Amino acid sequence: MNSGADPARDAGGGWGRRRFIGALAGITAMATVPAPAAPRTRPAGATNPPAEGSPATSASGPTSSSPTVRRLFLGTYTSVEGGGKGIGLATYDPTSGAVTATGTLTGVGDPSYLATHPKGHTLYAVDERPQGAVTAVRLADNKVLGTRSTGGAGPCHLSVHPSGRWLLSANYTSGSVAVHPVDASGALGERTDLVTHSSPAPGPGQEGPHAHQFVTSPDGGHVLAVDLGTDTVYTYRLDQSKGTLTEVSQAHTRPGAGPRHLTFHPDGRFAYLANEVDNTVVVCAYDPASGRLTPGDPQSTGTGAGTNYPAQILVTSNGSYAYLANRGHNSLTRYGVEAAGARLRLLDTVPVGGDFPRHLAFSPDERLLFTANQRSSTVSVFHVEGASGELRLAGKPFASPVAVCALPL
Repeated sequence: MNSGADPARDAGGGWGRRRFIGALAGITAMATVPAPAAPRTRPAGATNPPAEGSPATSASGPTSSSPTVRRLFLGTYTSVEGGGKGIGLATYDPTSGAVTATGTLTGVGDPSYLATHPKGHTLYAVDERPQGAVTAVRLADNKVLGTRSTGGAGPCHLSVHPSGRWLLSANYTSGSVAVHPVDASGALGERTDLVTHSSPAPGPGQEGPHAHQFVTSPDGGHVLAVDLGTDTVYTYRLDQSKGTLTEVSQAHTRPGAGPRHLTFHPDGRFAYLANEVDNTVVVCAYDPASGRLTPGDPQSTGTGAGTNYPAQILVTSNGSYAYLANRGHNSLTRYGVEAAGARLRLLDTVPVGGDFPRHLAFSPDERLLFTANQRSSTVSVFHVEGASGELRLAGKPFASPVAVCALPL
């Protein structure tokens, strides 16, 4: 085999730009969250960092002994001023949406994106640093099971193949994607493949490839890598016995679109692509047999003129509604999904109640929607009305240092 994005991240190099935007977030965070001690990084071979208590509970939040609460994990940057000390630990009430801090899992550096194993026993985090890595954490006792190099710089996204046997990660700064084996315990083995996006050439304003997302298609037959720097979505076939990748297709957006995040309609025949640079979304047709993705025409985000930088798009499991995070506009756009997934109809935009919504996630029952707001260092929680898909803010946003990922379980 041949060997992510924020608006200020690419000036003078991908990693420098990403750290710059984090620094801006850190300055904002200082106004609302006490600055933590110097960032802690886990030495090579360390396996069990301590959980550090942080019982800052909101007045309306549930107690940690409540039988109804569920777990919430929070990603941050540890290497910026005002950032976190590791993976934030919290609980939330699935009825009210109230969030309560329960501590911090220290020893994981710059855990800016989080995902869980399909069986729910392991949490995975990127270590978004120049020498990128991915870390596995056993959820039963928050024990770090180990860290593996991604072979690239600035990993900003990861996901687990539905089989539970392979971890997929995207190195933003170096424009590459990596595969790691996952054993029965959830721990990671040595990398089995690394592919750098060398073709096509970078798009307008980009100095190189910038892999921003690496996910599996709903049918499980292909894995897709979204690259902001080359305006391309790459489709690979994953050899599930060897963990190696073979490219089978490329889908190209219009030059300068800057594709960032892709999500599939539940039936697997369509996908929705958020384009960060040109402030659009695109409905894409998907052929499960070939893995070919065919982008349609760009559509509005409903945010008007000006800088917006769409971040992430989600679709409900029943395929009725899609939601887009707008960082520049500080809002969520709601779309109605029509024509069996082939069309998005813009319904409205809702203020996010924070600054720079970087990440979206549903609670397991999809009655709540969480947004991690990087510059305001907060997490907003919305009630989702099932029939209409309308969003209603569930109280005051929860303070979390440089919040860039919120993962409710």
